[in-house]
Amino acid sequence: MRHALSTHYFVNHRLTVAALERILHSGIDAVEIFCAKQHLDYTNKSQVAELGHWFRDEKLRLHSLHLPMHTDDRWGRSGPQSHLNICDLNKAKRIAAVDEIKRAIEVVEVVPCPYLIQHVGGVTEEFDERKLDTTFGSLEEISLFARQRGSEILLENIPNEMSSSERLCYLLAVTHLNLNFCFDTGHANLMEGVGEAFERMKPRIRSTHVHDNNGIEDKHLFPTLAEGGTIDWKKTMGLLRSAEQQYPLLLELKESPDFPEPLESIKEIFERLENM
Repeated sequence: MRHALSTHYFVNHRLTVAALERILHSGIDAVEIFCAKQHLDYTNKSQVAELGHWFRDEKLRLHSLHLPMHTDDRWGRSGPQSHLNICDLNKAKRIAAVDEIKRAIEVVEVVPCPYLIQHVGGVTEEFDERKLDTTFGSLEEISLFARQRGSEILLENIPNEMSSSERLCYLLAVTHLNLNFCFDTGHANLMEGVGEAFERMKPRIRSTHVHDNNGIEDKHLFPTLAEGGTIDWKKTMGLLRSAEQQYPLLLELKESPDFPEPLESIKEIFERLENM
């Protein structure tokens, strides 16, 4: 499978071309860039332009952008007003969220990529039939904006009541939105299970987020290396290989002092997973 890495690993640090060069020289094929203002400030034209110039001249491919979840540079800790929620029942908040996400999508005008990863609801989002209409309106607008710039929105399964594999498929069925998925192994492990979620999402999977956890907390652990992981990686790799031409094996990890040389550890993860 093609190997890719999310810059989520060092999302609390400013994204620089030096970091991307280290990823390139480690033998990784492609990256996903996480749109968080402390990392990639998508409103900073100079930072975006620098990345655009670099990607035009280098072999590392930009596979996807993870669209923002907050407007601040502190992971939403500045307050609930910084949280972006496209299914919010409050119209003003929902419109503001869509507008902010569109500002991030404008990055692809300078740094093109095929996919844009979008969450439906916040971490504790409860299911409400009324939110199907609000989500439809938001996604219709965001998707059109993305398509006009040559990119496709992918919905990610996340651990809330609006975004299980079952609820995402239900959303597409009732709204007739023709969208595809980013399959997250760690989030599936927290919910219905990797196998069940994969089989339900499989026809529409176009990208992945590969990481591990203890089945309780969203830890983004290093697969096969970190202590406390509970995913059966031999079984999971069998599932992922059943449609491997559709997507890369994309690691979305969390910075950890247990792995002081992360790129060396990441190379080992890829080797272990491929040898299963």
